[in-house]
Amino acid sequence: MYKTTMDSPLGMITLVSDGINLVGLAIKGQESIDKTLKEKVVENDRLPLFELTKKWLERYFKGQTPKISEIPLAPIGGEFRQTVWQMLCEIPYGEVVTYGDIAKRIALKMNKPKMSSQAIGGAVGHNPISIIIPCHRVVGANGNLTGYAGGIDLKIKLLELENVETTKFYVPSKP
Repeated sequence: MYKTTMDSPLGMITLVSDGINLVGLAIKGQESIDKTLKEKVVENDRLPLFELTKKWLERYFKGQTPKISEIPLAPIGGEFRQTVWQMLCEIPYGEVVTYGDIAKRIALKMNKPKMSSQAIGGAVGHNPISIIIPCHRVVGANGNLTGYAGGIDLKIKLLELENVETTKFYVPSKP
């Protein structure tokens, strides 16, 4: 496993790769996947995949809409999480969906009568490839901006970068 870092408008980003695929992307403040891997992670700033990913991110931060499919992704997680993360990749740039929307789609896909939004939230919250797998595009019911591993402020910045009108959302008050 290999890792590198890059500076971004959101702070330092850590990228982790198995040498072929991107397995992790964490923004400063998020737990980086390299801390949870059993394998030793070696610094490697010259991996071609890292150059490709950095260029993708630079385009994204300039307001362009690079395709997720341009980066070979291999997020590490079980079958349920993989299914949720794949659905996240289908959320169009500049749009949002609710946890409930994803729960309904997963239930249909798994041929179940219903699925818990909380289960979806757990899978979304464990997305190891932030930004590229766009978990920031998932909001709570009624515009609640609940949950983001990098913090709600970062989620709002990513949505604003994608020209999402964020004034219609709210941050829930803490009990």
